[in-house]
This record gives sequence, structure tokens and C-alpha cells, in this order.
Amino acid sequence: MKKIEAIIQPHKLADVKEALKAAGVDGVTIFEVHGHGRQKGHTEVYRGTEYNIDLRPKIKLELVVPESELNRITEVLVAAARTGNIGDGKIFISTIDSAIRIRNGDIGEVAL
Repeated sequence: MKKIEAIIQPHKLADVKEALKAAGVDGVTIFEVHGHGRQKGHTEVYRGTEYNIDLRPKIKLELVVPESELNRITEVLVAAARTGNIGDGKIFISTIDSAIRIRNGDIGEVAL
């Protein structure tokens, strides 16, 4: 099993959720996060005072998929989240050793 962590632009969340649903993804965890990468931040002026805004709002999605579905699901994610602009985000992939469904004790991929 593989865990996919995707950091995306907030305005792309609806597109990504729809794409994942159409791809047959049953579960996803979504977080509102703040951070920056190469885009760093920007300066804004509010009531005559200049502020440095260095943390940008982002959305983080986490999902665990069978290894056989990894490439297909990541392609769906990239296609749905891409705008072609700086700050589109990143996808991180890691290995999951096991999963357990608390409700009935299912272990492994059947717990997904």
C-alpha cells in the first residue's frame, strides 16, 4: 500500500475531489494548511502599513491506495490539480506497512 500526500491550491479542491471520486477513490483526509515553497510569499499594504505574507494557504490531502493503483491515482491528482502556475503544489508518496479497519478488524488492503 502507498500513502499519497498532496499539497494543492485551495481553489482546486473541488476539481480534485470530483476527479478522485470518478477514479474510484473511496476515502481521503483533507487538511487546511499554510506554507510556502519557491513562490515564497508576497507583500501587502493594509491601512498604510506594509505586511510580508510569507505563508500561503494550501490544502493537504492524504489517501492510502493499493500499490497497483498508485500510478493511475497520482496521474488523476496531477491532472486535476495542475494550473501550470508556480504554487500548484507537490505530491509525496510513502510506503504503508499495514492498515487496520477499527470497526471490524480487517487488516491490509481490505481495510482501505
